[in-house]
Amino acid sequence: MGGHHAASGAAAWVAVASTGPYTLGWYPLDPTGILIGGMATAGTALVCDWDHRSSTVAHSLPPLSNVIARGIENASGGHRQGTHSILGAAFFVFLAGLASQVHMDTGWGRLSIGAGLLCMFLINIAAKALKLFPKSGFISNWIFALVMAGLVTVYAPEQWTWLPTSMLIGVVVHIVGDLITTGGVPLLWPLVLRPPKVLRRLPLLRNVWRPNGALSVPLLGRAGSKREWLVLIPVSAYAMVGMSVSGWAIAQHHWGRVAAAAGAWIRLWF
Repeated sequence: MGGHHAASGAAAWVAVASTGPYTLGWYPLDPTGILIGGMATAGTALVCDWDHRSSTVAHSLPPLSNVIARGIENASGGHRQGTHSILGAAFFVFLAGLASQVHMDTGWGRLSIGAGLLCMFLINIAAKALKLFPKSGFISNWIFALVMAGLVTVYAPEQWTWLPTSMLIGVVVHIVGDLITTGGVPLLWPLVLRPPKVLRRLPLLRNVWRPNGALSVPLLGRAGSKREWLVLIPVSAYAMVGMSVSGWAIAQHHWGRVAAAAGAWIRLWF
């Protein structure tokens, strides 16, 4: 399910980028990086579904997102094809790496223009999947996307590797999430290896090696199953707690500056 993909991506980013209790801390960042990266990774965990024109992702920023969806659909062979493979994951990470190199040095610091433009889509995709916008919110979608693009452009982490890392985490989480449902994924696309008819009759193997060549380890059953909900409720809570803690740390940091500036102004005039 789209919202579960987004929550899984955010949770994975919190685990990797945070250094607090119950985290991995493999790619440590400050609270701003955790919050921005969490929102971005919630979106990168959905880009694999930008492969058919009727998806939530395709309708995130119309009409531009619709045009992109048609192009990806034609290039990847349709839903759960090229974008759900190792090759597709590598392409998305490469694209994020290119975007992370587009920046501008100004008197106010470095502006991450490429990251801002890419996150204009990514964060909006996540918000759409999490049903933070109405289905037909064309204007609200674009306003939110442009605001997020501006914030990421100004406040993105200094390490350029954060964006391809976010993309890598997101697409891997998505592909693994689909792998453990009954539909499976074509990991080796464009190479499609279909099982012989004799092997399709074996109960266990036919569930793992699908007739269409997809691989599946159906631990969660069908997409949207009760098992999926049972797993994703604590995962979603973990993501919300991690990002809320980061948001609170940012607020405290900036509130201290605001309070100090206000105190100085009061002493100046009174």
